Amino acid sequence: MTGHYGEVAFTPLVAEHQAVHGSAAAYARMIEDESVPDRIGRGEAAFITSRDSFFLATVSETGWPYVQHRGGPPGFLKVIDETTLGFADFRGNRQYITRGNLDHDDRVSLFLIDYQLQARMKIFGRARVVEPEDDPDLVGSLAPVGHPARVERGILIDVEAFDWNCKQHIPQLVPLAVARNTVAELTERISELEAQLALARQSND
Repeated sequence: MTGHYGEVAFTPLVAEHQAVHGSAAAYARMIEDESVPDRIGRGEAAFITSRDSFFLATVSETGWPYVQHRGGPPGFLKVIDETTLGFADFRGNRQYITRGNLDHDDRVSLFLIDYQLQARMKIFGRARVVEPEDDPDLVGSLAPVGHPARVERGILIDVEAFDWNCKQHIPQLVPLAVARNTVAELTERISELEAQLALARQSND
């Protein structure tokens, strides 16, 4: 955890609860570093660009939080540079809740999870909406090659801070493609062993 993450996340009320429950001193040491926006390193970039989904939180003008799932092929959430992420906003159910919320408040929170490795990353940032008519080349560069979804716009996120969580309470799940591949390999191996066993029996008859 960086000092800037603590500055963003640990509001006075949060700090009060940390003090009550005995974690304030430990977190105070973690956030003593200079508070400057975090930079995406190689490890973070590798994790981010290998995701095929994430959750995006915004807040409406009435104060209600809203969390939306975003999905696509691995790498659809792109690392533009050390402080900027970007993704193509695909057409969905056309409620446009996230889009409207961003007109009110550009602050967002992203939650990325790798269930297989039981790893999760939280990101605070500020979002910028880029419509196709304003910058068609940028929006086009965010669109995953060969993906059939219709791209309505691009969204850039200026990263403020991020933090890695421990794997506690994350269920370990295996992607369907990995499970199918493993089953296929085991099935093939079983067939080979059955064939070898059949030959061994014939030679003993």
